[in-house]
Amino acid sequence: MAVKIDRKIKGYAVVTPDDKARETAAPAPVVADREAASEPKDNVIHMHERIERPDVLIGSTYKIKSPLVEHAMYVTINDIVLNAGTEHELRRPFEVFINSKSMDHFQWIVALTRIMSAVFRKGGDVTFLVEEMKAVFDPRGGYFKAGGVYMPSLVAEIGAVVEEHMKSIGLIHDPEMSAHAKALIAEKRKQYEERAKGASAAVNGTAAATREEDVAVTGEGTSFPPSATMCHKCSTKALVIMDGCATCLNCGYSKCG
Repeated sequence: MAVKIDRKIKGYAVVTPDDKARETAAPAPVVADREAASEPKDNVIHMHERIERPDVLIGSTYKIKSPLVEHAMYVTINDIVLNAGTEHELRRPFEVFINSKSMDHFQWIVALTRIMSAVFRKGGDVTFLVEEMKAVFDPRGGYFKAGGVYMPSLVAEIGAVVEEHMKSIGLIHDPEMSAHAKALIAEKRKQYEERAKGASAAVNGTAAATREEDVAVTGEGTSFPPSATMCHKCSTKALVIMDGCATCLNCGYSKCG
């Protein structure tokens, strides 16, 4: 029987009668191959540098208004969606851009965004960028942003924005405070406000007490007393003295345990 070869021959081997005998005597590998083929294959796509950029990406833009720069900065982080439409769907940061009217920091901002984008596209655990950036300190001193949170530098606030974005897409999971801890903080805060109100009323009368209460609630655009100091645990200006012990009204930290 003639066999027509219509494709290019890349290699050949001579089949002997012994080879045919071994193939017929060993059907077990065929069964194993069928079982392996019947098992679902894991085709989950993880982030790596060989993934090409899609034409459209999902992004979020964050505004940073720092006293260290004249104009606001706008940080845009674009995400790529992996395994779309499956149970393994993941949203991972792909690139970052920072835009501002101010050109004072143009060079290092371009360098920073390019390096961050390269790290994002490399894949793996990219959450280390947050801690590295938040640990950068400005030799001229930091500042408090809205809410009383201390920022040691402008780079640190960019890192805080990246952290906020990673939490929103599920890349970083922030441990939730227990109900007991929340209740304890609310109780401590109520006690402090009542004592501040009573002390002010005893010295300046009821009208002065009312003004003090208003300042305690809205002073400097925060919900913490204006006399509060910075808590080294949560970097928020919410540390007050209660019963001779420094207590944070934001995270519940206390030097007395």
